[in-house]
Amino acid sequence: MPPTEDLAALLDHARAWAADDPDPVTRAELGSLVERAAVGDPGATAELADAMSGMLAFGTAGLRGRLGGGPNRMNRAVVIRAATGLTAHLRTNSPAPFVVVGFDARTNSDVFARDTCAVVTGMGGRAALLPRPLPTPVLAYAIRHLGADAGVMVTASHNPPEDNGYKVYVGDGSQIVPPVDGLIAEQIAAVASVASVPRAADGWDALGDDVLEAYLRDVATVVDPGSPRDLTVVHTALHGVGSETVRRAFGAAGFEPPVPVPSQAEPDPRFPTVSFPNPEEPGAMDAALELAEQTGPDLVVANDPDADRCAVAVPAPGGWRMLRGDEVGALLGSHVLARGVAHDAVFACSIVSSRLLAAMCRSAGVRHEETLTGFKWIGRVEGLRYGYEEALGYCVDPGRVRDKDGVSAALLVAELAATLKAAGRTLLDRLDDLARAHGVHATDAFSVRVEDLSVIADVMARLRSAPPATVAGIEVGRVDDLARGDGGLPPTEGLRWYLADGSRVVVRPSGTEPKLKVYLEVVEEPTDDLAAARIRARDRLADLRAELERLTTP
Repeated sequence: MPPTEDLAALLDHARAWAADDPDPVTRAELGSLVERAAVGDPGATAELADAMSGMLAFGTAGLRGRLGGGPNRMNRAVVIRAATGLTAHLRTNSPAPFVVVGFDARTNSDVFARDTCAVVTGMGGRAALLPRPLPTPVLAYAIRHLGADAGVMVTASHNPPEDNGYKVYVGDGSQIVPPVDGLIAEQIAAVASVASVPRAADGWDALGDDVLEAYLRDVATVVDPGSPRDLTVVHTALHGVGSETVRRAFGAAGFEPPVPVPSQAEPDPRFPTVSFPNPEEPGAMDAALELAEQTGPDLVVANDPDADRCAVAVPAPGGWRMLRGDEVGALLGSHVLARGVAHDAVFACSIVSSRLLAAMCRSAGVRHEETLTGFKWIGRVEGLRYGYEEALGYCVDPGRVRDKDGVSAALLVAELAATLKAAGRTLLDRLDDLARAHGVHATDAFSVRVEDLSVIADVMARLRSAPPATVAGIEVGRVDDLARGDGGLPPTEGLRWYLADGSRVVVRPSGTEPKLKVYLEVVEEPTDDLAAARIRARDRLADLRAELERLTTP
């Protein structure tokens, strides 16, 4: 329980915020918390203190947080401030900026999108609103297709159902990076009140299906017109917005439409059949894999709720096997390389992704770049032809979508699988080819979830001040403090260790969730005895993971 004077200040702060909140729902929510906290309810006091603990931080992922009242939540008052800050920043370069706005099917996504259009229009800009809940890649495509100065996508991607978010792009279709995020944050901080923000009642462009139709025409061209199409696919949208776009994209490219998972095909912001709407999370793929067992397709494909990520499962001895993001990344990279690339093409992946793509590029004489985590960095690589990150994000058509795109990635995976099927082979056979040529690159990752973000800072400080001399009995040969820019990348919070046996460890805080993330990779030299090499790699990974779990325990 805070001291009386602190409680009084908290209650006054909450009442002032609520008085300026245009949403009767969140205004009432805050009012109820104030009433309960005022009479000594400790739970209400703690919740109110957290909701009022500061403005939801605007960073390189834009905004993302729990829905609710107060400045530390996602709500209309926060979104209106964010839209005001974005528009004010854009007006420093253009007196009448053009902003295209998209939204998914999460709670209040459509409301936040309309609020953004109202602010842009009210401040003298031009806004265009996509017609209905659509995948994030469609919004990223629309920015360049329409020639907008910026884009906003209202989504929390694969976060829990109680969250929402606000993703900002600039005119070249890439996500914002420093210093732009800081400049927008400064403008947001200058907003005195929502009541002071000019908001139009109408006047923005209500887009029809033209943008979606153009996206579908273009996305179909990521596959070669003469490549095989004999493939059956089970698809799940995980209650998100991907079903229609994926179905139509497959049809436009000449494939049979995927077989949907009925219980997950329609958008539902509650995500009722999964505990966490992320294909990487345990249990999220159960319904899709059960349908695959019943119907026997060649492939299972999943998108996260805003369809910018793509997960793949394949038939294997003993049942269906989910491919790791690094495995799909390597498969797509090998496919793009095999189809031929220009002499100045660049391939890229993040620092936490496998080094297999780099090895493939060295062998092919193609330039490879390593970037910080996130497509805000990968999408900005000059000359990018293909980029990916291990968290199921793939950019296979950067000329049109400078972001991860789960729809075009699904098409390219389908083309590769169909091409291999026509030759009597599988995606697992292609992975074997890559391992024989470049070595077994085995990766693993885990997260340490926390309630208190200071715990993450404490763990990072401990690892930074006293890095281990050995990990799992292997000497640490090189330590990169990513916060200092070691390795030649822009400074970011994180540590990277290279071990004497070629293993690599990366520890970093998540940019979107309250957790510490640990990424591991071991490499076994090229060999024809893949079974033995994979057993050795598995055992080395297990030793690394056990040691890092101990080292990162709060």
